[in-house]
Amino acid sequence: MMTFQRLSGAALAALVICCASACGKQSESTKPAMNVSVQQWGNAPDGTPVQLYTLCNGKGMTVRISTWGGVVQSIDVPDRSGKPGDVVLGFESVVPGYAEDSTFQGAAIGRYGNRIAKGRFTIDGTDYQVTQNEGENSLHGGKPGYDKVVWDAKPFECDAAVGVTLHRLSPDGENGYPGNLDVSISYSLNQQQELQISYTATTDKATPVNLTHHMYYNLSGSADNSILGDELQILADRYTPVDAKLIPTGELRPVDGTPFDFRAPMTIGSRIGAEDAQLTLGGGYDHNFIFANADGSLKKQVALYNAASGRVMEILTTEPAVQFYSGNFLSGAEGKRGEHHAWRHGL
Repeated sequence: MMTFQRLSGAALAALVICCASACGKQSESTKPAMNVSVQQWGNAPDGTPVQLYTLCNGKGMTVRISTWGGVVQSIDVPDRSGKPGDVVLGFESVVPGYAEDSTFQGAAIGRYGNRIAKGRFTIDGTDYQVTQNEGENSLHGGKPGYDKVVWDAKPFECDAAVGVTLHRLSPDGENGYPGNLDVSISYSLNQQQELQISYTATTDKATPVNLTHHMYYNLSGSADNSILGDELQILADRYTPVDAKLIPTGELRPVDGTPFDFRAPMTIGSRIGAEDAQLTLGGGYDHNFIFANADGSLKKQVALYNAASGRVMEILTTEPAVQFYSGNFLSGAEGKRGEHHAWRHGL
């Protein structure tokens, strides 16, 4: 769950992303003034129509989600003065924008988020070779991954939230993965400035599944601004070092005394240039952080603060870890409003 807040003197308002049930009963007098709408949003490269769903919570927060790649196309949330701004990077259209993008802007990721070394794994004595789309490795599910397909969609409204559920069947053998995987991703928005993302998957054969989302955040409200001055907190006491191909080595290394210690809030740029072999390998931060207190319940584990706008984002999750990536491979592509996705301008 992602919660957005805005700081104004002593007042605090927020954004949260989480995995939790969104719908619940409220009295008629407190029923939120929320809505979900849909528009046609061009076509996929193969001609399949694409839709864009808009979730409004009546409290100044709007989220747009595309059936192309499960993309969160925009998140508009007020700054400290109440002026809304879009806090995620992205493009104005499917083609050429998202269809030609190689940085997974705003997209749903599957079957497997992050890298699989040499695209190989073994289950129950059977060896599998999946698509290698990053040199010899497989990245974010192969090619095409879940970011380059059109999903089915069903909107919903209830007293507590509005949202849309995306669904697709990933067939047995897609990109080399075993089993038919039936996947649903539910996005919901409530009046507490919380965007909740819930993942559900079932399979008829043992298969690796690691579903996630790949939004690039810039809480300033403009992709033309660097994220290095943003203050980040990650409640992790260990992280996973990587090798030269960014594959985890298997070591779980303490963050103590390293540039990877974000247990106390720290600006992203304060140590990103430190002489550290892991920062050199990743070109900055591109590592998995292991939470100190994860137990399967929904907990706040990450907080991000942009001083200029006053916006705060908190991430609540049931998961044991988070991947933090500091936009090290962004190279200046033109995005929404003519802004550019420059190096370290999104995280």
